[in-house]
Amino acid sequence: MMLAGLGAVLAMAPASTMAQRQPASPEQRLDRLERQVQQMQRQVYPKGRPADTAGFPDDPAATQASVMSLDQRIDALERQMQDLLRASEENGNRLRGIESNTNQMRADYDQRLGAMEQRLSNAATIVPDASTTTSVTTPVTKPKPQPPRANVTPSGAVTPGDAAAAVVPASDPAEDAYSEGFRLWNAGQYDQAITSLRAFTSAYPKSRRVSYANNLIGRALLDKGDARAAASALLANYRKDPGGERAADSLYYLGQALMKLGQPGQACKVYSEFDDVYGSKARADLKKQVADGKAQANCS
Repeated sequence: MMLAGLGAVLAMAPASTMAQRQPASPEQRLDRLERQVQQMQRQVYPKGRPADTAGFPDDPAATQASVMSLDQRIDALERQMQDLLRASEENGNRLRGIESNTNQMRADYDQRLGAMEQRLSNAATIVPDASTTTSVTTPVTKPKPQPPRANVTPSGAVTPGDAAAAVVPASDPAEDAYSEGFRLWNAGQYDQAITSLRAFTSAYPKSRRVSYANNLIGRALLDKGDARAAASALLANYRKDPGGERAADSLYYLGQALMKLGQPGQACKVYSEFDDVYGSKARADLKKQVADGKAQANCS
């Protein structure tokens, strides 16, 4: 009887041992870990667990009000960023439009000015008629030079070089022809002066007075009120012969013509080129006129 009981106990012992060695379930393992973490928290934070910094609290890490406040602030920042991006794109489009318009205006201006120069150049190559040629090229007795007009405006002022150029020996046909054009201009007969001076440049293209004549043509056009044609003639004289004796004068009167056309910015560029090209080499009276022109145009 005792052996039978002992056998039953021995038979039950392996089953109990195997039951104790079965692995724990996930819930049991998680509970054990939570207890271990809580025990560690009590050792690390003896005065109590800091709010929402460790462990597995039952309440949420942030309140609903704080989350909504953060969402609203993030939405506001996103809207502001979108507004800034939109404003930047609009400004970029405006700048591109302004640049395009400026380039188009510059191209139109250069094209119109080039066309005017071409027309003037074609007109200068036309051979004058017989009556004009006879009156210009035939040597005539030089009339006594008239003194410069006392009430001449700055655009029509007689420079010492122009007045001296009009006093020439009667034996030189080219000088006589230029003097005739100068006399007509000085008398205020601008159309006749322009015709005479153009005939002179056509008949005597190698004369040193060509620079004088082309400059005087531009001044005559300016004096008669045709500022646009004057600007074209003066610019052509400067470009054709920058070393000519009246090329520097043409730059100054070109600035005056641009002022008449309501373009002070372009006039300032012309005066700046005058300083760069001629600078201290220019006559004292001409440098003073350019300085006055800069003040008139408010050049910086």
